[in-house]
Parts: sequence; structure tokens; C-alpha cells
Amino acid sequence: MSRSAPKLSKVDLSLRLPDAETYQDRLKDLQTRLQRLQSACYHNRQRAVIVLEGWDAAGKGGAIRRMTEKLDPRSYRVHAIGAPNDQERDQHYLQRFWNKVPHHGHIAIFDRSWYGRVLVERVEGLADKNRWQQAYDEINEFERQLHDDGVVIVKLMLHISQEEQLRRFAERLDNPRKHWKLTPEDLRNRARAKEYREAYQDMLDRTHRPHAPWTLIAGDHKWHARTAALDAVVTALEAVIDPHLPRLTSSEIRDARKALGLD
Repeated sequence: MSRSAPKLSKVDLSLRLPDAETYQDRLKDLQTRLQRLQSACYHNRQRAVIVLEGWDAAGKGGAIRRMTEKLDPRSYRVHAIGAPNDQERDQHYLQRFWNKVPHHGHIAIFDRSWYGRVLVERVEGLADKNRWQQAYDEINEFERQLHDDGVVIVKLMLHISQEEQLRRFAERLDNPRKHWKLTPEDLRNRARAKEYREAYQDMLDRTHRPHAPWTLIAGDHKWHARTAALDAVVTALEAVIDPHLPRLTSSEIRDARKALGLD
């Protein structure tokens, strides 16, 4: 690998933006750039997969809302990944993700992903050790095949402190409109935070690849997290996707003007 995997212990969770004006300016710039990249992706028939993983209440949904706020809904799709259904449990666990690989010109955003095998299934004992250990190689090969087929892969992990997670859970309890956001799974997962931290770091160490690197996002401060996530996506796409849109030739313009009676 060209560089070592990011470490949870090295993330500066104090990172924040100074004020609302800075946040809005950065957000507007990044959303505009992403909107242009989406258009270029569509017209040049390129594809991208954006993966968001992270702790409960880390802000994945908020980051996705800011990513998609200015996008054309016709050429992107958000996949919120939960537990597999009965049919999916009878298939190889990657099958349901192959079915969600985007068409040419489209972007797929995953709110949680195939990494569930080495995260929740590992920690909760839903997959035995041999199966989740084997999954690292399977996931690396899956992403290698996507990359070799021309798919741009962007992987983000939102990291927050246990103190900030507790504050956000308490806020949900105090706000009736947010009660639905606090689930029994959230409480159970928090009780196993040490095991999840180990699983997250193993995930980063064993699936960080030059063609599919992980970017760690400091999530304790939401304005910073949202713009950092957007910046990571924009930077990754700008490095690969041709930003130029198709243009008509001079003869095509001349013929079109004639057909429209403009000359």
C-alpha cells in the first residue's frame, strides 16, 4: 500500500469550523463542485461508489443530506443498509451489494455497507470468526473488481468520542421528534464500544488500499464533519473523473442553428 491505514487514536476530534459563515461558504463551494462532478460523471458515463461507515450518531445521515442536497436525483441513489432479509441471508453476503453497483453515469451512496460482515456481524456473533476473517479478502477482491471495472471508490469513516455520542443520545431522548432515532441496537452497541473500536481499526488496517483508501472524518463537531466528508468525496472524484462536458462541434452548432431557424 502507498500509505498506512489511518488510526482512530490519531484523529483530532477537536477539529471544528470557526463560525456559521465559514461553514456556509465551504458547504456552498463543495456542493457546487460536487454538482459539476455529478454532471461530468453522467455525461462521460463514469461511475462512483461512496461508502459511509461509523459509530451510531456519528452524523452519517447529516453528511449524506449535505452531499445530495444539490444533486440531480436522476443519477444518484442512497442505499440505507440494514439487516439482510430472508432471501439475502440465503445468498452470499456480497450478492445484495453487487445488485446495487451503479449503472454507467451514476453514483451510489451507501449508508453502511458490506463492511457489516466485519463490524456488527463480528461483534454481535452473527458470523463466526472464520467467516468474518475470510471477509477481509473477499471485500478487498470485491473492491478491486469494482476499481478494475472503472468504478471510483470513496470510503469514509465518521469517528466520534464516546462522550459526544452520549450527548447526542441524550439529546434524542430529550426531543420527542428524535425519539425514533434512538434504537435498542444503539444502546446495545454502545455497551460494546471497546469491541467495536477494535473491529473498526481492524477494518481500516485490513481494507485500506490505494484504489480504495479509507478517510477518517473527525465527527465531534457537525459543521466540520459535514464539510470534511464532502471535501473528501470531491477531492477523490476530481482526481479521477474528467470534469469536461461534451461539446458540440462548430458544424453541429451551425446545423442546429439552421434547423431552429436562428440563422
